[in-house]
Amino acid sequence: MALTTGIVGLPNVGKSTLFNAITQAGAESANYPFCTIDPNVGIVEVPDYRLDKLTELVEPKKTVPTAFEFTDIAGIVEGASKGEGLGNKFLSHIRQVDAISHVVRCFNDENITHVSGSVDPIRDIQVINLELILADLETVEKRIGKVEKQAKQKDKQSMAEFEVLDKLRNAFEEEKPARSVELNTEQEKIAKGLHLLTMKPVLYVANVSEEEILDVSDNPYVQKVKAFAAEEGSEVIVVCAKIESEIAELDGEEKEEFLNELGIAESGLDQLIKAAYQLLGLETYFTAGKQEVRAWTIKKGTKAPQAAGVIHTDFERGFIRAEIVSFDDLIEAGSMTVAKENGKVRLEGKDYIVQDGDVIHFRFNV
Repeated sequence: MALTTGIVGLPNVGKSTLFNAITQAGAESANYPFCTIDPNVGIVEVPDYRLDKLTELVEPKKTVPTAFEFTDIAGIVEGASKGEGLGNKFLSHIRQVDAISHVVRCFNDENITHVSGSVDPIRDIQVINLELILADLETVEKRIGKVEKQAKQKDKQSMAEFEVLDKLRNAFEEEKPARSVELNTEQEKIAKGLHLLTMKPVLYVANVSEEEILDVSDNPYVQKVKAFAAEEGSEVIVVCAKIESEIAELDGEEKEEFLNELGIAESGLDQLIKAAYQLLGLETYFTAGKQEVRAWTIKKGTKAPQAAGVIHTDFERGFIRAEIVSFDDLIEAGSMTVAKENGKVRLEGKDYIVQDGDVIHFRFNV
């Protein structure tokens, strides 16, 4: 499933440096605003130790990790919703992603220009948030103009939509994002149909200096971002985009040695993907055979037939049963044969909700 997160932020906060590092896609990065003129899209392999373990166990002909898509979106400036900077073009690019990774500069460096003249992460966050809110307010006001008349004539569908639009408009006028508005299930469906920018879940990425990455507790900028994010129920990860760009040039063993030397437990890429998965409510299941060991991404709560459909629509259409063993049980058993002998492999039907780490063989007939 092609789920994407858009990397946003003010110009010169480290967006493109981070994007280049995690995707090795070579997006231009320069010390001036708007060096990213078109959105850059990069596909990255999702690191997962379980896939490595399954490969060791099964010894397949090939191993295929699941992938995640990142889109680097040009720096937004104050007034973007009214066309300032590169304006609405980039707001439309944000509209196309599933989640937002908001990069915030949390370091001082007189050699790197800040578009606002000084480092203030909360101001930077609020500048972008306000531009997205203003763009959403414009969307809602246009829609209200179309449905208000029918709502006054007691058209039930229009009345329901108008109620949602009115709630959203009130929130936007108070400079609150759409995701902060309490809506019931039916109202959420209506709101999703509006494709609002501020309905998307947000992850804040605090970009710090090389000197501070090992201990960010003394970094006042990071602490402010964490406090801000906590208030709106968002997560924060801390990275050093400069170090990530160095890590990106290393292979597996060299990368591990470099991280160990620095005393860093995991790379920013690993942190970012894990956090993005959690943000989007994603999980992974596996298929494992001599031809191929492969990871598959699904939404939490996905039932077996729909999980099978991620592989091929025929699998969903002709679904009969799913033969399932948990990753932990399979590794402990040492082989599928032993796992079966130990009673750890089970058959599940159409109502089974796939769990993260399930190793599945689908039975189907078309």
